[in-house]
Amino acid sequence: MTKPAAKPKPRRKAPAKKRLSPAEQARIAEIFRRFEDQESDPRTELDYDSPFTLVTAVALSAQATDVSVNKATAKLFKVADTPQKMLALGEEGLKPFISSIGLYNSKAKNVIAMSRILVEQYGGEVPLDREKLQALPGVGRKTASVVLNELRVEPAIAVDTHVFRVSHRLGLATGKTPDQVEAQLMAIVPDAAKTRAHHWLILHGRYVCVARRPKCEECVVADLCPSRKLFVAP
Repeated sequence: MTKPAAKPKPRRKAPAKKRLSPAEQARIAEIFRRFEDQESDPRTELDYDSPFTLVTAVALSAQATDVSVNKATAKLFKVADTPQKMLALGEEGLKPFISSIGLYNSKAKNVIAMSRILVEQYGGEVPLDREKLQALPGVGRKTASVVLNELRVEPAIAVDTHVFRVSHRLGLATGKTPDQVEAQLMAIVPDAAKTRAHHWLILHGRYVCVARRPKCEECVVADLCPSRKLFVAP
């Protein structure tokens, strides 16, 4: 008896694009216009000089500051700035370079495993493809998004704690998870701003819209922010 053909798996639906009023579209466009006036070409504050050093630095930066990662990689990348050199360094050789960074044991294991795959499967080159990137050890969606966006391969918005906080305060997103916030931002951020929105939001959250006491008096979009009244006395 012939078995019935398996039903194809339903494709994951793309998030519905939020319908914005003309006023809200104008507000959002103005927010990003002002960010652009401040910094037209924002970039990561992680130090790198190749796709490999970038993906390594971003992977190391999970639950760590860019400053601490840059301090560690300044010495590390002098001796291991390619997958081949990193693999030769080995897990135990790598650990002393990154011991000042949180979760360094697991990160060392992932960086070496990633380097091995890059050497054995990709000829030592970092595949600039989301699916292949995310399959690498220690590289999740957020890390892949940072790499692809920083290298201008794909307009992507990686949602870290700064992007999550600023997006909610500015009324750009309401999602309860990073993935939900990412989908909401990709739906409402003007196309021309999508390759830079990630960095604008991070930098704004890191230096102005800080967690405990946002510096509303220094904020270039304070008059466009629905949360301003929560932090500024009338």
